[in-house]
Amino acid sequence: MLLLAVLRREPGHGYAVIQRLAEASHGAFDLPEGTIYPALHRLERKGLLESREVEFEGRRRRVYGITQAGREALRTHMDEWRSFSVSIGQTLEAAG
Repeated sequence: MLLLAVLRREPGHGYAVIQRLAEASHGAFDLPEGTIYPALHRLERKGLLESREVEFEGRRRRVYGITQAGREALRTHMDEWRSFSVSIGQTLEAAG
């Protein structure tokens, strides 16, 4: 869900995805390449991302973009997360 979210506005290569995720989370999700790239590949195999090779700063890079199926999955997961988060908050408040 987090990778789809950081690619929602514009495509990006793996390192850019890592940077966006770290920035958006204020450093909470500063994940290593060994975690991000396999996840990007899994999302692509599931049809939630698509990729293409481009020339970027003199190097060949694989740029990932979210597909329509990825946007729909992200919306669904965001709705589920919001509901879950509200339930957790209500439970913590009631128990306190």
